[in-house]
Amino acid sequence: MKTITLNSGEQVLALGQGTWHMGENPSEFSREVAALRTGLDLGMTLIDTAELYADAELVVAEAIKGRRDDAFVVSKVLPSNASYQGTIKACERSLKRLQIDCLDMYLLHWAGMTPIAETLEAFQTLVQQGKIRYYGVSNLDTDEMQEAWAAPGGKGIATNQLLYNLNKRGIEWDLLPWCRAHTMPVMAYSPLDEGRLQHPVLDSIAQRHQASAAQVALAWLLQQEGVIVIPKAVSPEHLKQNVQAAQLRLTAEDLRELQQVFPAPSQPSRLQVY
Repeated sequence: MKTITLNSGEQVLALGQGTWHMGENPSEFSREVAALRTGLDLGMTLIDTAELYADAELVVAEAIKGRRDDAFVVSKVLPSNASYQGTIKACERSLKRLQIDCLDMYLLHWAGMTPIAETLEAFQTLVQQGKIRYYGVSNLDTDEMQEAWAAPGGKGIATNQLLYNLNKRGIEWDLLPWCRAHTMPVMAYSPLDEGRLQHPVLDSIAQRHQASAAQVALAWLLQQEGVIVIPKAVSPEHLKQNVQAAQLRLTAEDLRELQQVFPAPSQPSRLQVY
């Protein structure tokens, strides 16, 4: 499976697992745990979660129990908790919920009232304390990234997690090029646009490859330079399809057809978020 190199030199798999909305329904807990474990078995070792996602961290904790070394765990701090002390306390709460000693990656969920330099200072402290390995951001636009990069500790930002899919290509105007220029992978959330990615062209391309439209959409993202993709799936069949999407190679003709229906941005736009 394709790997992406972090600024530390460590490689992570380009296809991971999202957990948005997991943990919201107690009756689904066992099914969600089983899904994450199946994903690990299939090689999708990066698991993305956040303190915002209800009890998703508890689902992740159960899924990685006894196999911590198999998982690359990412979580996020809310901007309302992103002061120096607030970030450290939020991280400790996440570690307790996840039942682990150290997060592989810790992100600022989106920019808030706390200066980014203060949050970065807390991230560096957490690295020194051995509570996180890497840190990054989420939902930051180009001007915010420039400010963060210039702040003390900014050069250590390992990723920017962003809404990115065929329907939402706005980051390609300047944000994605900026991240690439600074050797910073982008982590694409909602890669299927919450089920909104539907078009006959996707279906026809999928038919040519004996795949599904969702697999074509994932394959398109996975062929982008420096992009990690984190779809959520709770059924074994969807998990297997996601892994198969990582092996699907779209042709130049496929890409031209997708460009016609889902065009790249022709002007700057406000950063889209969910």
